[in-house]
Amino acid sequence: MILPELFVERTKFLLGEEYPDFEEALGSLSPVSVRVNDKIDGYDPSDEKVPWCDSGFYLAERPLFTADPLFHAGVYYVQEASSMFLKQVVDVFLKDAEKVLDLCAAPGGKSTLLLQYLPDDALLVSNEFVRSRAMILAENIIKWGHPNVVVTNHAPETFGVMSAFFDAVVVDAPCSGEGMFRKDAGAISEWSMQNVQQCAIRQKSILHHVWDGLKDGGILVYSTCTYNKEENEENVAWVCRELGASCLKMDISHFEGIVESAYGYRFYPHKIKGEGFFISILKKNASTNYVKSGKSKKNKQIEKYTDRSGDFRHQILHPGDFEIKEINRQIIAFPTKHLTDCLELNAKLNCLVNGVMLAELKGKDAVSAHQLALSKIMNRTAFECVEVDYKTAVAYLKRESIVLPEVNQGYVLICYKQQALGWVKNLGNRSNNLYPQHWRIRMHL
Repeated sequence: MILPELFVERTKFLLGEEYPDFEEALGSLSPVSVRVNDKIDGYDPSDEKVPWCDSGFYLAERPLFTADPLFHAGVYYVQEASSMFLKQVVDVFLKDAEKVLDLCAAPGGKSTLLLQYLPDDALLVSNEFVRSRAMILAENIIKWGHPNVVVTNHAPETFGVMSAFFDAVVVDAPCSGEGMFRKDAGAISEWSMQNVQQCAIRQKSILHHVWDGLKDGGILVYSTCTYNKEENEENVAWVCRELGASCLKMDISHFEGIVESAYGYRFYPHKIKGEGFFISILKKNASTNYVKSGKSKKNKQIEKYTDRSGDFRHQILHPGDFEIKEINRQIIAFPTKHLTDCLELNAKLNCLVNGVMLAELKGKDAVSAHQLALSKIMNRTAFECVEVDYKTAVAYLKRESIVLPEVNQGYVLICYKQQALGWVKNLGNRSNNLYPQHWRIRMHL
């Protein structure tokens, strides 16, 4: 690995006599880690856990995840181990949060972690500005199966005008990617001091734009996957000074290798089993004076909806916790506690996911939605389910036609190792594969 000379010089200054160990670590294989979804019990993919996340596991080698139906079922998420430290932040600072924004959320690692560890009735707004990445985010959120989430596709300033709406905001900021050098050779070739400086400016702009959306006393979690101080400590100091915040600390004495700095916590590949990472926790001061982030856009007209609880309530678990509405021929279950917020967000924002879609009405037919199949609130006893072998599961995920001669005709839930993969409409001598076209496996297996 040939590193940029200026990066080497700056990192030597940062690490001192530890630099040779750091450079040696960059020459080693990157650890592989996954985080297991709580939709499954007793699934331990290895014997080695990530120290700071009880659902995180290190794998001895990187398998072909595309070939594993459990990956497509949302049983686990492939996530870099250092970033799983967000679990500790949630436990200490976000245990009472009711509404949380993950601002730069794609592809979904931190959002799925937040959904797993935030209070059960908290609402997460998971946002991504880039449309193509937002679609990937929506797919991963649907696979994770949690009902209390809204996925949006907006610029940061959109949330700044939602005055004091969020109890906490997570900003995993786009950065120069120094911490990903051994995973991504492209990050090395793209590195420059100019890029570092541009990233630092962009990060300040993102934080400034979203600041008004955070309540006074609310928590900002700021993170990057880079080492330099411009994008890390200096930006955090700027937030404290210019926007009005206090940096919070937590006890990390039981986690060997994590480095506490003046404004946060650093992860280095020669000290922990993971990639480079920085995270800081800030509390927004009360009565701060700051420039408004922008003008509110005119709201879309709130869609007319019809209550459909009587028709579809049997399809979900804990039906008393949800309101089931028909909006634009879609049957959607919204969490009762956040119904007003979800409907307002639907009117104000471009929502790719909002609540759990149970079915789509086509003519007189109610076609069961793929989101319901992967949701943790689906009541399986309400549906015909069929367990398939590996070969059939892969054929289904490739969106090939599968034959189920001994299964009743109609909509059938396809399961592999008791985990739902999606629906088919069984016609007896053949079936219509309803797996989402844009999600299908294209690789030859």
